[in-house]
Amino acid sequence: MSSSPARRPSFSDVFAVSEFRALWLSYVLSATGDRLALVALTILVYARSKSPLLAAITFASGFVPYLLGGLLLSGLADRLPRRSVMIACDIARALLVGVMLLPGMPLGALIALLYIVTTIQPPFDAARSAIVRDMMGADRYPLAAAALQSTTRMVTVGGAAGGGLVVALFGAWPALAADALTFVVSGLLIAAGTRARPAAAAGRAGENPFLQIGAGFRLVFGDPALRTLMCLGWLAAFYEIPEGLAAPYVGRLGGGAVAAGLLIATSQLGSAVATPIFTKKIGPLTRLKWMGPMAALSCAILAATIGRPGLAASMALFALSNTFAMYQIAANTAFVERLPNESRAQAFGLANAGLVVGQGVAFALAGAVAEVVPPSTVIALGGGLGALVACGLALRWRRMSPAVGRHTARHLGREASLTGQTPVHAARSHSGIGC
Repeated sequence: MSSSPARRPSFSDVFAVSEFRALWLSYVLSATGDRLALVALTILVYARSKSPLLAAITFASGFVPYLLGGLLLSGLADRLPRRSVMIACDIARALLVGVMLLPGMPLGALIALLYIVTTIQPPFDAARSAIVRDMMGADRYPLAAAALQSTTRMVTVGGAAGGGLVVALFGAWPALAADALTFVVSGLLIAAGTRARPAAAAGRAGENPFLQIGAGFRLVFGDPALRTLMCLGWLAAFYEIPEGLAAPYVGRLGGGAVAAGLLIATSQLGSAVATPIFTKKIGPLTRLKWMGPMAALSCAILAATIGRPGLAASMALFALSNTFAMYQIAANTAFVERLPNESRAQAFGLANAGLVVGQGVAFALAGAVAEVVPPSTVIALGGGLGALVACGLALRWRRMSPAVGRHTARHLGREASLTGQTPVHAARSHSGIGC
């Protein structure tokens, strides 16, 4: 059922779609379980080995295998039915986490199994990202994406904090068992709550996966607009540096673990609260116009840490920086609308893999530099560099005139009716997006 053109769709319209409710709930469960398992295994490995290196290797499972899975496996969600891919991934991950629960499992085997579990995550994520657009019309998709993005941020903070609490109260093994259970329930929700759809690229089911990767790279990097939009998404590696340096940053201010947790929580909260409001209240054309400036501001605000602000001021700065990260919804929506359905999951896999790996590299480099200069200076430098990159991307986007597809044209016409513009005026405005 399509939303009335007389008004903008609301989040109630999005959650009125039963398929999306099932998908959202399955995501909350499995993502929370993932964070729970990661924290539990990191603590367990360190407790048994007393090795900071092994603990770091365990925690790195959230980044390293994602590149392999994102490149090699994400295309499965185009060549096979996306619902089936998600269910299969949930079953496989539940079984692998179940094996971790076997008594006497060596540490090396635990870490290896965790890496395999993480490698299976990208095709699930790609299938979920692609199928959301299948469920939603172009007008409701940005709201659905905003709901998932805000949920991700809340789960990141709540899952990490809750994971430490659960491990402290019940131990690592119950936390792992809970993770396995979340995958089972997630798979059941997807199986019962979403409908079967044919594969978007069923005719390519037998193609060489490496050829599919090459085709995905050519699609994304060969289209200047897609390339620019993806790079705007990857800017998160710059404005999320404060999270990677939270502990040493607050240490310089005389704070401890609680202060570091608050710093991370407030930074995530800014975007979690602002993104749904921005997506609901601001029309699609205006979101695209503001995308470039907001991307630059999300990074530039961090340059203020060069003045070494106190804890309260730092929390406000990081929250404000992440508030402007709501531009990601505009980039995400424009990215989706330019992708052919039969290559959507592969493109999402490449974009997600680059983002996750980029964040891991940024955290590692920031940590290394923070060994010799104050963390506040590192964050300021990262923010300044990110702002320069963002301005370059925004100017590039401004010079582009992306083709307006059927869905985008309807979107512009709807916003034009709400703002008093004629559709022609709106379409002309669309070609001049950016700073």
